Amino acid sequence: MIVPVMAAVPLLSIATMPEHSAIPYQASAPADTDSIVPVPVQSVIDEVIWVVGDEAILKSDVENMRMQAAMEGIKWNGDPDCAIPEQIAVQKLFVHQADIDSIEVTDADVAQDVENQISTWLDMVDGSRERLEEYKHQTITEMRNEMRDEFKDRQKVQKMKQKLVENIAVTPADVRRYFSTLPQDSLPYVPTEVEVQIVCETPRIDPEEINRVKDELREYTERVNKGESTFQTLARLYSEDPGSARRGGELGLMGRGTLDPAFATVAFNLTDPKKISKIVESEFGYHIIQLVEKRGDKVNVRHILKKPVVSDEAIEKALGRLDSIAADIREGKFSFEDAASMLSDDKETRSNKGLMSNSQMQYGRSITSRFQMQDLPPEVAKVVDTMQVGQISKSFQMINSKGKTVCVIAKLKSRVDGHRANISDDFQVLKEVVLNKRQQETLHQWVVDKIKGVYTHLNDNYRDCKFEYEGWIK
Repeated sequence: MIVPVMAAVPLLSIATMPEHSAIPYQASAPADTDSIVPVPVQSVIDEVIWVVGDEAILKSDVENMRMQAAMEGIKWNGDPDCAIPEQIAVQKLFVHQADIDSIEVTDADVAQDVENQISTWLDMVDGSRERLEEYKHQTITEMRNEMRDEFKDRQKVQKMKQKLVENIAVTPADVRRYFSTLPQDSLPYVPTEVEVQIVCETPRIDPEEINRVKDELREYTERVNKGESTFQTLARLYSEDPGSARRGGELGLMGRGTLDPAFATVAFNLTDPKKISKIVESEFGYHIIQLVEKRGDKVNVRHILKKPVVSDEAIEKALGRLDSIAADIREGKFSFEDAASMLSDDKETRSNKGLMSNSQMQYGRSITSRFQMQDLPPEVAKVVDTMQVGQISKSFQMINSKGKTVCVIAKLKSRVDGHRANISDDFQVLKEVVLNKRQQETLHQWVVDKIKGVYTHLNDNYRDCKFEYEGWIK
């Protein structure tokens, strides 16, 4: 809650007001300090602790941020009692400038961020809505409503920062000049990175197993339609999507492009929240889906996922076939790249001659073929860790990104052992370090300059704080 306060109005504690009072403190009330009755400490429910421009920061704002940081394991640099209100104040400066520059954010994007936050909180309490509501002293609906403005401001801040640094660039000369002055032990350490190629085969699933899964999903639909159970209860008990199962199968608002195509087609065609979809096959398994709500170009649905069980016999056959392919490659009958292009079941790597891609944002690249060991699937990392470059592994089974059991042979294409960064081998890494440093310096100076031109007033309790930015105390 933000209470607008005129700069000339004294800062007052907000006395206890009737439960339904919409405005606990009227900013335009006469500032007759002689007529103000002192408020007993025990009756103070909130307090204006900072004023930035024409906006107030309340003690409750600080406590809410403190609670949220504690839930998410965030630690503050320095004294939280000083760092938290300063961060709120800095956010207000960016939001104010974003409004001046007419920076816009969409309601759909804000809603998505809110749903992601609620999903994160639910995961922290094992998916229990009741435990989350008890901890936050709010219903899920109240959380959504309270966070909407906050997350809208967060997006404005992010876009404003991007605008302020979008024209910053560094040249090779800038990078060389910066790192020529650093001692060797101050250079960033680049962990071991590898490039891995794979040939994948998906074990065949018996038709009887597929029919068993479909019969279970039909039974769930029938139980909901008869009123014997709710979709949410069945999702918590039986869905094999662990993330959404804890939330009663609910995914949160999602865009079409973020969903499996077959799943998205059915989800976006649902119109009645009381009805359950027919069985849908996706790359993850088999689903039934129930509509929660549609909002703009996003949809929120519940689903129950069931995955057919792969038999040990099917796995052994797939492993055997891959070992035969590996033997033919070693004998020179064809290359690993040819096998990956023509024989692999993995759509993501087949078109790239089996080369795995890492989509994490790293060193300024959105997609790279280089992986640090912790970024590889654990089964792949365990196998390639002791391999030599060019070596082909024995076949092994793993769980792919879709949660399915697959069988794989791997080839270690390259390895760069961990080392201190150097210009010749790690220019992109060093360039990103310099670019990030310049961006942070630009944003820091922007805040300092902005503070100079805005009215600020701090409660006396904060005047001895060591702030990150100078100029708050005037």
